[in-house]
Amino acid sequence: MALVIPAPTAPVLPVADSSDLFPVRRVYCVGRNYAAHAREMGGDPTREPPFFFMKPADALQPIPAGRTVDHPYPPRTRNYHFEIEMVAALARGGRDIPVETALDHVFGYAVGLDMTRRDLQDEAKQLRRPWELGKAADLSGPVGPLVPASRIGHPAKGTISLAVDGTVRQKADLSDMIWSVAEQISYLSAYFELAPGDVIFSGTPEGVGPVERGQTMTGSVEGLGEIRLRVV
Repeated sequence: MALVIPAPTAPVLPVADSSDLFPVRRVYCVGRNYAAHAREMGGDPTREPPFFFMKPADALQPIPAGRTVDHPYPPRTRNYHFEIEMVAALARGGRDIPVETALDHVFGYAVGLDMTRRDLQDEAKQLRRPWELGKAADLSGPVGPLVPASRIGHPAKGTISLAVDGTVRQKADLSDMIWSVAEQISYLSAYFELAPGDVIFSGTPEGVGPVERGQTMTGSVEGLGEIRLRVV
């Protein structure tokens, strides 16, 4: 038996301060996980249960530490939005994972961006269609180096922020999350069998907005460093 075409290269993310790489299997993203952002997007954080969408694993854009990387403005949009997020990467999987042990499954954390063709997402919402055209553009998931949980523990508080050309556009605290990373893992595992290599974008605070070609985004999460991207 032979492959009829060459096998695709498996997506990987860098591990901080090492030459190690983390292989990516699936990418889950939680929506509206900060109360102010939920209201910003027309939701009700007091009643809304968590919901998730997915990006293709090869939509991730690994961002090395200490460098400004070009990020391509995608086609078919005039309203390309940034969303700063903390990313959790799993080293263990399972089904029906209890909240109390969910963090034992995490390998590490990173700074990420859920870049979104907002005009296409809004159109999909109005037509009751899936979000892939808005959320799954090529390289729409920039992610910085993963910092192992064995080194920093499990961040539950600390500043998360994004600046465009030096002007802060998003700023909040990880403690403002409606659903913690542990709760997200537990909730997801009731619907999917999670596995090593799964990555979770844990939600964005308020202040999301458009970015234009030529602008530079700097995203940071306290304890995880920062990533810098120039939109081209």
